[in-house]
Amino acid sequence: MRAVVFAEYGKPAEVREVPDPEPAEHGVVVRVRATGLCRSDWHGWMGHDPDITLPHVPGHELAGEVESVGARVTGWRPGDRVTVPFVCACGSCPSCAAGDQQVCERQTQPGFHHWGSFAEYVALDHADVNLVALPDDMTYATAAALGCRFATAFRAVVQQGRAAPGEWVAVHGCGGVGLSAVMIAAASGARVVAVDVSPRALDLARRFGAAHTVDATRVPDTAEAVVELTAGGAHLSLDALGSPVTCAASVGSLRRRGRHVQIGLLPSADGTTPVPMARAIALELELLGSHGMAAHAYPGMLELVRSGVLRPDLLVTRTIPLDAAPAALAEMDAAPAAGVTVVDPWS
Repeated sequence: MRAVVFAEYGKPAEVREVPDPEPAEHGVVVRVRATGLCRSDWHGWMGHDPDITLPHVPGHELAGEVESVGARVTGWRPGDRVTVPFVCACGSCPSCAAGDQQVCERQTQPGFHHWGSFAEYVALDHADVNLVALPDDMTYATAAALGCRFATAFRAVVQQGRAAPGEWVAVHGCGGVGLSAVMIAAASGARVVAVDVSPRALDLARRFGAAHTVDATRVPDTAEAVVELTAGGAHLSLDALGSPVTCAASVGSLRRRGRHVQIGLLPSADGTTPVPMARAIALELELLGSHGMAAHAYPGMLELVRSGVLRPDLLVTRTIPLDAAPAALAEMDAAPAAGVTVVDPWS
């Protein structure tokens, strides 16, 4: 099969021929019809993820058709249209037993723990636990946008963040996950303030329901701007980018007893970043993480998509062929595209 491969961190990836994957006894091989280009892929390419073994094929947001199944798989057959959370759970650890597959103790992630979906085919583990059936009328590009950014934003806003009608929600960083969070928070009845450096991203945020936008290149302090726009601070704020600056700004933009949710990965070598904990103590803030969403939680989100309440299809702003993926991956930090870029391995 053809796949995007990098052999050194931060060095140009290339499309090359590699062996076709085989399904594990509990897994499947999926023919990839669409796969999203995510900032997490950039982190992996840069060497920020300790689970990657070189050479490597990135890609973790995917949709396609089951190509082959392992001997122990009971719920899926070739031809089934599927997507999958980026966290593939084991289904048997204590976290899985509690329904928290998104923090599975023996999880595997395509594009990190093993070769991913920037390829014509990808192997996925524990298929009966992790695969999600796609509605017949959902395009593969829309489904690929769900797997990491939209599903992660959905859980961050609705479950972890507990956004409520009338509350103020601040979203720091309006890439794919941030725009997803804007759309979901607005659909939940919240009033949204979107923060970004890109005028195009802020235009999309307004289109998806943001009541206010803050151009981070034009204000000296984005947290102060959010506090002013919301007359005291956001009830819920999300760092959807992942940087020391946006993390601190998210915490700083909260009102008393507000809730910060960290979505974006932090690129420091040890995964830590300075957080204004004195403010967290003084204002009794909640600091939460959000790490994807379990497959069993997808039906509620899919029903909102099916009914038109949520429109992840509008987030997909460009589709590129596999040959263009290496350059697009390298450009993600310096010139990220607004919205979601989807790779079509067969175009």
